[in-house]
Amino acid sequence: MQLRALFKILAASASLAVVPTLASAQAYPTRAIKIIVPAPPGGAIDTIARVVGDKLAVSMGQPVVVDNRPGASNNLGTDVLAKAAPDGYTIGIVGGSHNINKFLFKNLGWDPEKSFEPIVYTHEVPLVFAIYPQIPAKTLPEFVAWMKANPDQSKVATSGRGSAQEMAAEMFRMASGAQMLLVPYKGSAAAHPDLLAGRTALYIDTISAIQSQVKAGNVRAIAVSTRKRTTSLPDVPTADEQGLKGYDANTNGGFLAPAGTPKAIVTKLNAEINAALKLPDVRAKLEAAGIEIQGGTPQEYAALIKSDLAKWGKVVKEAGIPSE
Repeated sequence: MQLRALFKILAASASLAVVPTLASAQAYPTRAIKIIVPAPPGGAIDTIARVVGDKLAVSMGQPVVVDNRPGASNNLGTDVLAKAAPDGYTIGIVGGSHNINKFLFKNLGWDPEKSFEPIVYTHEVPLVFAIYPQIPAKTLPEFVAWMKANPDQSKVATSGRGSAQEMAAEMFRMASGAQMLLVPYKGSAAAHPDLLAGRTALYIDTISAIQSQVKAGNVRAIAVSTRKRTTSLPDVPTADEQGLKGYDANTNGGFLAPAGTPKAIVTKLNAEINAALKLPDVRAKLEAAGIEIQGGTPQEYAALIKSDLAKWGKVVKEAGIPSE
């Protein structure tokens, strides 16, 4: 009887310990929510944070503030997010580098899976194979043939270490067998002038950054990097369609919370963000920026992170890219 009584006391104590957490989650939010963006203003994840954040402020009844923390290949802001209090009042949105940097930097201070609670997979931004228009190639196979015949001119722009553009270029190098020199730039704005002048032959850039140059005829789009064609440039075939079977590279991401954030809060944020992503004006703004809207459960986003880590880890290893 004494042992049974002890079990009852322990069970009651455990239940009481859970009550404040549940009450806190049910009342959430009671103050402003901060969204950390580990990148400068103007890019895809910043655009999503601001467009979705405006809707969350209305639906959740509290201010939503976007906090840009660029630097260190997006690691600076991500580190701030990982170390934030797991209470739902600091969340973040990440892009493609989130699942790449683990293999490029030795001392991150955070882990892409263990340090965060996935909230929702928000977006995919296809990459476009954009070439200097004076190159006599209209298709990806023709461009590969040109590169093999002109290895000294086969300079490929990238957006620097750990970027989706660099990883896409490495995947292209391995899949095509062409010799090429990767030339790093500090983002699309820095890379475009050399591509437009023919000092580089190719830039595999995000559709959001390059589509205006494509539509103006300043560069030629010969392929998109995803397995499906993009709604922004529907007439441009995929790399997979043109013979690079299985080629699939993009910059994608979503919202995360610090590890340990209560499940009830994650569930509420997931529902609110999914609802925002379905609004017609949100879809119109994001699709106009070349962003393919996703959505889904926290579990689905966790599975995507795991899959991307396996893919990019293999690319980094096979390309022989050293870690810092």
